[in-house]
Amino acid sequence: MSRDLSAILAKYEQDPLRLVQILRSVVAEDGYVSKETITAIAERLALPRGRVEGVAGFYAFLPTEDVGRYRVLFSDNVTDRMAGSVELRERMQEAFGVRLGEVSRDGLVSIGTTSCTGLCDQGPAMLINGRAIPRLTRARVGAISAMIHGRAPIETWPLNLFEVHSNVLRKDALLSTPLEPGAAIDAALARGPESTIEEVKRSTLRGRGGAGFSTGSKWELCRAAPGEARYVVCNADEGEPGTFKDRALLADYADLVFEGMTVAAFAIGAKRGFLYLRAEYPFLLEPLEATLADRRRRGLLGEAIRGVAGFDFDIEIHVGAGAYVCGEESALIESLEGKRGIPRNRPPYPVTHGYRQAPTIVNNVETLALAAMVVRHGHQWLRARGAGKSAGTKLMSVSGDVERPGVYELPFGVTVREVLEAAGARSVQAVQVGGPSGTLLSPSELGRRLMFDDVPTAGAFMVFDDSRDILQVLENFATFFAHESCGFCTPCRVGTALQRRMASALAKGFGTRRDVKDLARVARVMRASSHCGLGATAGNVALDALEKFRPAFDRRLGTLEVMPTFDLDRSLAPAREVAGRDDEQAHLRREEER
Repeated sequence: MSRDLSAILAKYEQDPLRLVQILRSVVAEDGYVSKETITAIAERLALPRGRVEGVAGFYAFLPTEDVGRYRVLFSDNVTDRMAGSVELRERMQEAFGVRLGEVSRDGLVSIGTTSCTGLCDQGPAMLINGRAIPRLTRARVGAISAMIHGRAPIETWPLNLFEVHSNVLRKDALLSTPLEPGAAIDAALARGPESTIEEVKRSTLRGRGGAGFSTGSKWELCRAAPGEARYVVCNADEGEPGTFKDRALLADYADLVFEGMTVAAFAIGAKRGFLYLRAEYPFLLEPLEATLADRRRRGLLGEAIRGVAGFDFDIEIHVGAGAYVCGEESALIESLEGKRGIPRNRPPYPVTHGYRQAPTIVNNVETLALAAMVVRHGHQWLRARGAGKSAGTKLMSVSGDVERPGVYELPFGVTVREVLEAAGARSVQAVQVGGPSGTLLSPSELGRRLMFDDVPTAGAFMVFDDSRDILQVLENFATFFAHESCGFCTPCRVGTALQRRMASALAKGFGTRRDVKDLARVARVMRASSHCGLGATAGNVALDALEKFRPAFDRRLGTLEVMPTFDLDRSLAPAREVAGRDDEQAHLRREEER
């Protein structure tokens, strides 16, 4: 017999477009979405059962099978691994006698991995029943294991375990210039919608989420699009491994972000907005809701904002459910509509056919914060800093082999070397700018500049010193893309799987020269023919690594032109583990060894 869903469905007004939020609430209460619950939700929302099951199966944090009373997910991002996450995870698995992804026999706990938690500056990190715990140590993992063994409710655990630091280490114009709530709205009202858009255009503000499209032009296209309803969407789903600067903005500058959304709504004529919050940031939800409530009390949200009849706008927070691809704007909109986050065909673009097929602007958190400042202080405020076609500053998420990981606000045009010096990097072997989908830089490129004209970035800046194995970095990134591919198009679905297999073989020392050639070929095919940006950029790091770190590949290859791509003895390792054997007779020997 299925559970009573009345309270959850009532909370979301029994709206099929809020299906993802409904399923999230079920998981929060039950731990997973059972088959019976899927059937009941489908019936109550008048949806095909297959659609509800398909949505639940698409998102990593909507399990459809029992994952235990405590679901533990260690962050598997490369920087977490560098900080010792694998050893900590294996110690915890040993403590409970479970394998990776397995539920303990008593149904108490399961231990697995998740791609990234957005806590790269304070890793290793984990999620337990969706709640983030940073700065893991042996002592912390031991204490957590003891509380799980004792079946202590998470609500009773020490609060300091869940404390996440904003970790802003350097401020520039955006973070150091105060803005009184409502000041940008007043400036927009004084200018009018068209002049507000023109001011943003004159500032040459470009999207800070990675694409770099003109913010003012996006607003202008949306305002001019036919249709009655319009929507403003803030993309706070920063799922790119190594990126966490939006986390800091939402923690300490939420008013500024919401001000930017409200100004955008005034400019395009929208009455409704959404903040799409990354699933790994549940600790931000309550303070964000409190900020929204405060703005409503102050007349900065809701009906007749600032007493202006007809200026009605409010914001709803939509929490993601664990899908990197939803960082792409059309996939994000699909998720907002209660669907699987599969990117749409484009054109048409969201500015004309977005949420509910209505004109919609989707802007990054940092972009909206900057837009509010531009509207308040004028276009020259932004253009006073930066270089070339890159006006203003950029928030950088710096992690990896540095003494001071954290968020740095720096003017566009700063060199990679300057960022490294600010963060305390030593013996640098490589820098990955823009996350796994970005650009891998060698030591000879540290003079290059972070700007749209040279090395563009959404904000991730991962540093690897000369003790790191570049092929292991490549393997981690390849595994990430294979896991996060939505599976919609063949080039990405198959290409990322092939890339993972070849990268793994090369990293473990049994790859072939053919693997090296195919790795580059697959990356180029994905870039040319994938449906969306995920597949198109999934091979970037492989191509960069092959070009700039080729000796690392050659050192791992055998002397023969052709080597077997399948290691039969290695494939039998799980069977040996089950049998508890690792003696000579349990291994296969090659002919040349006999």
